[in-house]
Amino acid sequence: MRSALFTLLSITGLALAAPAILAPRETNIEATDRLLFSTTMSGFQSARNAQNPPSLDWSSDGCSSSPDNPLGFDFIQSCQRHDFGYRNYKAQSRFSEANKQRIDLNFKADMYIQCQSEWSKRACEGFADVYYAAVHAFGSKRSVEVQEMERRYVEEVTAALASGEVMMARNLGV
Repeated sequence: MRSALFTLLSITGLALAAPAILAPRETNIEATDRLLFSTTMSGFQSARNAQNPPSLDWSSDGCSSSPDNPLGFDFIQSCQRHDFGYRNYKAQSRFSEANKQRIDLNFKADMYIQCQSEWSKRACEGFADVYYAAVHAFGSKRSVEVQEMERRYVEEVTAALASGEVMMARNLGV
C-alpha cells in the first residue's frame, strides 16, 4: 500500500513539474481581425480602454471631420473601431481595396447596431448610410492606391533583381 501511494505521489509530482502546454500567442493580425470583426462593441471598447494588446494602434480621431453625434446619434465608438481597422491594416500591410471595403461594411453594421437604441432608428440609419458612403468613397482611397503602387513596384524590382536586369542596367550605365 505504501509503495502504491509513493508511486502515485511520484507520478503526480512529475506531472506538476512538467511544463504546461501553452496555447500559442495570438498574432497582431489575428487580434486585429478578432477585435474588428468578431468582438462585440462593448468588448472592443474594453480592449481599447485597456489598450490590449498594447502592440496594436488604438489611436483615433473620432469621426474625422464629421460630427461624432449627429442629431444625438452616438457614432463615436463605431468611428473608433473603424479607425482601428484602417490603422492596423495599414501597419500590417493588409490595407487593400477588398479589406477597405470589408472594414467599411463593418463600420456600417456597427452604426446600424447603434441605431437600434437611438430615438429614431430610421433617421439614425439614414445618417449611418451617409457616413458609410463618405468613408467608402473617400476614406483613405489615395492611401490604397499608393500602397497598391508600392506593392507593384516592389514586385517589379524583386523580379528585375531575380532576373539580373538591374545588374545589367547598372553595368550599362543606365
